[in-house]
Amino acid sequence: MFLLNSILVGLKEIWANKFRSILTMLGIVLGVSSLIGMSAIVKGMENGMKEALIAMGGLDKVLVSDQPVPADQQHLADQKVGRTIRDVYALKNSAPLIRVVSPEMGLRNAVVSRGAKMLTPSELVGCWPEVIEMNLHVLAHGRFFTPIDEEQANSVCVIGTGIRDTLFGSPEETGSPIIPIGEQIMINNQPFTIVGMFDHYEGELDKKNRETAKAKDNEVKGGPVRSRGWGGKRWNAFWRKNNTVLIPLNTMWVKFRSASGLNNIPDPTLSDIDIKVKDLARLDQALQQARNVLMQTHNGIEDFSFETQEKAVDDINLRIKNARRSGGIISAIALLVGGIGIMNIMLASITERIREIGIRKAIGASTGAVFTQIIVESLVIAVIGGIAGIVTSYGFVAMIVRLTPSQNAPVITPEAMIMAFTFSALIGLLAGLIPAIKAARLHPIQALRYD
Repeated sequence: MFLLNSILVGLKEIWANKFRSILTMLGIVLGVSSLIGMSAIVKGMENGMKEALIAMGGLDKVLVSDQPVPADQQHLADQKVGRTIRDVYALKNSAPLIRVVSPEMGLRNAVVSRGAKMLTPSELVGCWPEVIEMNLHVLAHGRFFTPIDEEQANSVCVIGTGIRDTLFGSPEETGSPIIPIGEQIMINNQPFTIVGMFDHYEGELDKKNRETAKAKDNEVKGGPVRSRGWGGKRWNAFWRKNNTVLIPLNTMWVKFRSASGLNNIPDPTLSDIDIKVKDLARLDQALQQARNVLMQTHNGIEDFSFETQEKAVDDINLRIKNARRSGGIISAIALLVGGIGIMNIMLASITERIREIGIRKAIGASTGAVFTQIIVESLVIAVIGGIAGIVTSYGFVAMIVRLTPSQNAPVITPEAMIMAFTFSALIGLLAGLIPAIKAARLHPIQALRYD
């Protein structure tokens, strides 16, 4: 009952000095909303990074990359062979802890065209069907390459929706998705037939925006054309996958790479060798096994290395940690300013209420009761400010999205709201300590004499 009365007295005190109380709470409101807003921005960044990481193949994907010949093997540098198809077959046959091996032979600065329309794809790659599982592709229409396509070096290709949109028209331009299976395009002036097309890849934010725009279009018929998220370049994992052109590995070699090496000497090296391990728990063993195999095919020259997604995950975690730390410091300063404001207003309030406190003590109020009353009033101000800050944070985040739109939309989490509210209450508690101690120590006779 005493605590309830203390809360009611605190609310009456706030109501009696509304303008002053609002100004006092403003620091807490700004601190809480900034803390939640910063947390939402960082959470959006984290979601976007992890979403892109998964889109590029998942955590069990490992890239076998080139590296300079080690210093102690420089005398063998002229025997370096690089990544070749021999490595691929050796890994498939002699590394049982490797689940998938996907070779790729790329062609830089390729030009894909159809009539007067042309573009440079994000990547033009000769590959095996294993690339679908390796890069988590989804074939939406048509088919992928067959062993016959590979053996005969057929001029066939599988494209992403970004290629389709540029060469044949996007859904927002044509009114419905075009499926160009069987159509012919030119790759570096050589004709290729489209035999398959991948699904359209997009992040959660793009998907929501497209669905929202589609719903609005259905409500307002005949209105202006709105973007459905199919066009527009976004330089990320999804844009890259949507603007990919894949052809059979042997086709790439026969038609483009067999005579395109330095001084017209055929270049048999692969652009990439990607592998996926059977069990992430045995990643180190799998990589050691792959290393042993490649040391044999590379004549004992360690001109290769392994790039795992663990490194990318560690990099993401480090960046997120630094962002949270920076945002937390800024928000803590804002909350500290709010706490100073509460302390200042409570000290002023005690000065105004010295006689009131003296009367309470004179009629029997204990030191602890006066102390608790001031602490509760300080907490009431902080709690109300914290609740207002949580409400304000939604508008703050919406303003950030509108003013600085990005690929990774901020995400307000319950954890951030709880943390911000807890900190605001803690600041209120700490800010009320000094005024409460000052009020509790007042002598009733001296307080009654105060004019």
